Amino acid sequence: MSNLPNCPKCNSEYTYEDGNLLVCPECAHEWTLESETERAEETKVVRDSNGNVLNDGDTVTVIKDLKVKGSSLVVKQGTKVKNIRLIDGDHDIDCKIDSLGAMKLKSEFVKKI
Repeated sequence: MSNLPNCPKCNSEYTYEDGNLLVCPECAHEWTLESETERAEETKVVRDSNGNVLNDGDTVTVIKDLKVKGSSLVVKQGTKVKNIRLIDGDHDIDCKIDSLGAMKLKSEFVKKI
C-alpha cells in the first residue's frame, strides 16, 4: 500500500493518485503533492532576539528603547509585555502595553520571559 497523505479537507485515508493530482473519493477534493509541501512551509515560526520560539499568549520584554512612530512616546528597554498575539506582516507581534495602549512590535526587539 502506498503512503499517500490523508485528504486535507475531510481527513479521509482513501486518497488515490490520478496523474499528478491526488483525489479523495469521499469528498471529491483534488490537490497536488506540491500544494501539500507548500502548506507545511506556510506555517511561519516567529522567534525572539535570542532565537526562542514565540507563541500567542507569551510574555516578552523589550530589549531596547523603541520610538513610537508619529508620537513623542518611547517604549523603554525592559518594558514587560503580557499576552502577545502573533500576526502576519512586518511587525509580527500585536499587543497592549500598559500606559501606551495597543501596539505592534517586531519580534527582533523582544525576548521571551
